[in-house]
Amino acid sequence: MTEGEHSDPGLQGADSDQPSGDPVDTIGPQIRELRQQRGLTLTKLAATTGLSVGHLSQVERGLSTPTIRQLQLISSAMGVTIGWFFRDPTPRDDEDRVVVRAGRRKVLDMGGLGLTDELLVPNLDGQLELLLCTIQPGAGSPDSYTHEGEEAAFILSGALELWVDEKLYVLGAGDSFALASTRPHRYRNPGPGITQVIWAITPPSF
Repeated sequence: MTEGEHSDPGLQGADSDQPSGDPVDTIGPQIRELRQQRGLTLTKLAATTGLSVGHLSQVERGLSTPTIRQLQLISSAMGVTIGWFFRDPTPRDDEDRVVVRAGRRKVLDMGGLGLTDELLVPNLDGQLELLLCTIQPGAGSPDSYTHEGEEAAFILSGALELWVDEKLYVLGAGDSFALASTRPHRYRNPGPGITQVIWAITPPSF
């Protein structure tokens, strides 16, 4: 869940003609910029997240892709959610405050992890986060994680393995689920095809 001096190279419209590139090339610089804005050293961030200085340095330099759990830890340590990487610095007209056109979704592409999230609501300023998640075969969240709030999802296509409190549920197209996000959970696409999921989270915490 892509910086530069606010150029946001990893934040693209779904119809962008520019390739998204390796997400570590964009997420890493965003993490570095936000860390510097917060006045944090790598050592302090490492102590807060429990991640090593070496790993954080590799992430910031685009040499390593953080897992979802690691990105959650990093974001939380700096006072934001993963959704911060969806931020849009451009002015928005009246329609953009209400409607999200298919070709203008904000996209967080973590290709190195086999995950792409498209924001289906105009922004994350309200109480609801709605995502279209595309999960490549074998990809997912390898570690269980928790956060405040509730979430629900609908499987559009493919299959999804969902662990809640380490109990496994196997879902297919047309299935759905809901859970308290404070319960440890993780997920994986067992393949062989791509899985697409509509994911709702309240309040926005991802």
